Amino acid sequence: MITWNVSPEIIDFGFLKLRWYGLMFLAGFTIGLRIMRWMFKREGRDASVLDSLLMHMVTGTIIGSRLGHCLFYDPSYYFSNPLKIFAIWEGGLASHGGAIGVLIACAIFARKNPKFSFLWIMDRIAVVTVLTGSFIRIGNLMNSEILGRPTDVPWAFIFTRVDQVPRHPAQLYESLSYLIIFTISILTYRFYSKGKNTGLLFSLVTGLIFFSRFFIEFYKENQEAFEKGMILNMGQILSIPFVLVSLWLFIRAQRRKQA
Repeated sequence: MITWNVSPEIIDFGFLKLRWYGLMFLAGFTIGLRIMRWMFKREGRDASVLDSLLMHMVTGTIIGSRLGHCLFYDPSYYFSNPLKIFAIWEGGLASHGGAIGVLIACAIFARKNPKFSFLWIMDRIAVVTVLTGSFIRIGNLMNSEILGRPTDVPWAFIFTRVDQVPRHPAQLYESLSYLIIFTISILTYRFYSKGKNTGLLFSLVTGLIFFSRFFIEFYKENQEAFEKGMILNMGQILSIPFVLVSLWLFIRAQRRKQA
């Protein structure tokens, strides 16, 4: 078993702390931006709009993730203490809310830039988003958060900053699954999508993300007390609509391609 006692902070300057989570978040968006530039260049698109698109995405991710946590996991507390919604430094971000935030942000961007359709943007955003998600889960590992359930498997992690219980490294499970999905998506984009506005990549990546998330949740501890005793936890319940909508979009994209 692996004893995990990594500090969440890389460097502490006193007035400024560099944390692994922030570094992974930044690395994901930076590499994602480079991939987007490559896509735009490959398809002869104007890459000057990428800075604006990135700002929309970052804003949508942060706001969506925070509001998602507040509304999905502890609404009564945040309705009673609305100012706490802004206390992001206290923790509490939900990936499902982040996904909704990105969708809304990209819809706003597409409305401001009619030459880029919503589905065209989402097909490409999906590829870089899943890669960023892989980096963020490594950040969660460094923070010793989003813990797995107790286990006796040889690769179990003992997060000494939390307790002395061997647990599934659920953060690594998610990070590796997202990395695999990224590989599938970039190969699909390069060899099969042909740059067409079909919604194929968007539906494929989104469906795979939340399909894998649904099953990985069985190896994770519940995030909130109210989930105890539930057959499916909140993460699984929220994943089901994403999988169903993605399946519908995928079938629709295939019919459009055949037509």
